[in-house]
Amino acid sequence: MQQSYVRATYLIETPHDPQRAASIMAGEQSTGTFVAVPGETDEVKARSAARIVSVRQLETVREPSLPGATVPAGHNGDYYRCEVVLDFPYANFGPSIPNLMATVAGNLYELQEFSGLRLTDLTLPDEFAAAYPGPKFGMSGTRRLAGVHDGPIIGTIVKPSIGLTIEELGATVRGLAEAGLDFIKDDELNASPLFAPFDRKVKAVMEEIERVADLTGRKTMYAFNITGDIDELRRRHDLVLEAGGTCVMVSIQSIGLAGLAELNRYSQLPIHGHRNQWGMMTRHPMLGMAFPAYQKLCRLAGADHLHVNALNSKFYESNASVIRSVEAIREPLLGGYEAVPVLSSGQSAVTAAETYRALGTVDLLNVAGGGIMAHPDGPAAGVRSMRQAWEAARQGVSAEDYAASHPELRRALDKFGGLQVARAKKEG
Repeated sequence: MQQSYVRATYLIETPHDPQRAASIMAGEQSTGTFVAVPGETDEVKARSAARIVSVRQLETVREPSLPGATVPAGHNGDYYRCEVVLDFPYANFGPSIPNLMATVAGNLYELQEFSGLRLTDLTLPDEFAAAYPGPKFGMSGTRRLAGVHDGPIIGTIVKPSIGLTIEELGATVRGLAEAGLDFIKDDELNASPLFAPFDRKVKAVMEEIERVADLTGRKTMYAFNITGDIDELRRRHDLVLEAGGTCVMVSIQSIGLAGLAELNRYSQLPIHGHRNQWGMMTRHPMLGMAFPAYQKLCRLAGADHLHVNALNSKFYESNASVIRSVEAIREPLLGGYEAVPVLSSGQSAVTAAETYRALGTVDLLNVAGGGIMAHPDGPAAGVRSMRQAWEAARQGVSAEDYAASHPELRRALDKFGGLQVARAKKEG
């Protein structure tokens, strides 16, 4: 029977010979160890050893990116940055994301031969599809439930992020739903605070969502943050479902990929995947994991929506990185696994034109907190300004020209334009 492999691509930095460094990686994560052992026979290696596909040198630097690397005898002071591609036999771990992670991202990061190591991409064999069916809703299912059949889905986050009582939360949600939003989400900080426990929160929010829907004929999608222990995920999901909710949200790093996959096995609602804590996995360019690899694992585990930051946002990530992230999510995985890129952080009517120009798509969820709630004429005007900005962008009309006949957009440009210019200068 032909062997299947998971192909993993890495960016490494090492003071050692790159080919030797790649051999250490392959051995450490499959059949080898620091010294030959009797059981590592040719037969075992043929069955289970990782294979070096390629080692491509990119550049040489004189200072290590990370501490702790040992240098070989007679080291000339150079540190080699290379792309290393390894194939790991699928039979070593089978259809298991946790054990896949132990293989492609396990002890590698601790090896003293490396002053930098980053997992940049993964290619998964078809066998994973049988165990992990992936997102159940994606873009098409989310559009159907949100009632948005064209253009970006416009959303916001409940602010303040944490601290609202049940009564204050209900009033805030009512105002946001009346403003005509397609989507509202809990902040990642707000799951089940002691002063507003989850059960009461769901009841209060859904009463307001349904009340406004009865008046307008449109039911706003609300992503309830159900993050918690494994048993809490099930109970909270079921509570949202029974109350008529149409979306649940989890902090992926908090519950883990196995927790996300378990939720997806029974979930009957879109799963909004928030990537908070992601920065500690990726902010250093020579450590951790790149988003193209990460998003594949999240989609495999069942995330329907995935955060990607946004252009000219308040976070460190470059615009080029955000664009690559959106492109990665929109690329089919195992023939499908459709998911929704979520653009948030520093979003307002000002950001639509550049976002559309850079991404060339409206198949996304554009979430604006202050850009909607802090609009000078209130949240309803904030929502209209966002929609008007996207209309202008899609028609190829400048926001300034479009604003001449759209007062909500005009006020948004005046309010948020200076902030966005400052962010764009920082990006440049």
